[in-house]
Amino acid sequence: MNKKPDLNVLAAFSAIATHGSFRKAADDLGMPPSTLSHMMRVLETRLGVRLFNRTTRSVALTDAGAMLLGRVRPLLREFDAAFEEIELKQNRLSGVVRLNASETAARMLLCHVIPLFKERFPDIEIDLVSEGRLVDIVAEGFDAGIRLGETVPQDMIAVRFGPKVRFLAVAAPTYLAENPAPQTPEELLRHTCIRHRMPSGKLYRWDFEKEGEEFSIEVEGSLTLNHLGLMAEAASAGMGIAYLPDLVANPYLQRGLLVPVLADWCPAEPGHYIYYPGHRHVPAPLRAFIDILKEVNIPGEVLP
Repeated sequence: MNKKPDLNVLAAFSAIATHGSFRKAADDLGMPPSTLSHMMRVLETRLGVRLFNRTTRSVALTDAGAMLLGRVRPLLREFDAAFEEIELKQNRLSGVVRLNASETAARMLLCHVIPLFKERFPDIEIDLVSEGRLVDIVAEGFDAGIRLGETVPQDMIAVRFGPKVRFLAVAAPTYLAENPAPQTPEELLRHTCIRHRMPSGKLYRWDFEKEGEEFSIEVEGSLTLNHLGLMAEAASAGMGIAYLPDLVANPYLQRGLLVPVLADWCPAEPGHYIYYPGHRHVPAPLRAFIDILKEVNIPGEVLP
């Protein structure tokens, strides 16, 4: 009797080990838990060894199960990668890419990246969640995150894309007509500033740099907002000086609603990165998305 299981059974075994649950694995594979349980009983019988220790609350690998998983998982990844590579070359990929991004990054993707991606890979679904808070992309089920470089977790693989980002202090001409523009960051303390409260609840400190000199300041102001777009609106209405990324400020700069102050204290920095865990097989849909990110020429900053 041939004791070697087929590929579907091994994939089911790997899914149970990954999820630590027959029910979750069954949901992932789109089959009833009873079918999955039967497959594992047959597999254990054919191999003559127990692969899982089961209780009413948990499923854990035995030593034999852990050994089998260590051998099988790389083979399954290689098998999937081979077929995904063929589908990628034929532009016939399907599936879902789940992304978590800041609002600014999400807008950039919607304008410059996603239209081309959908044109080239119409069968891949984009599930894009935009939020200010930093999340654990692995724990919350995302394939990748997209953030500014300084906020990317160090244990992730990160790929830079798009233009550099420049944070600018900006104000409306009406505000500056009554309040002479600051010449140094310290002079901001004598101005009305629009402060930014981050999702963590902390106030954002304004960072400046000129000729190797760095300066960080927590500004004063009677208006605090938690949304960059609202900050730009408030600044353009003459309510004070705001500190914004150029991707947010540019439309207002181009229309003359805002002008930069302390421009020589605001150097450009590395921009956005897409990041993902390095210990996992990178799904072909995500690899295709990363390739589009590298290909697209996203416009850079526009300053007077």
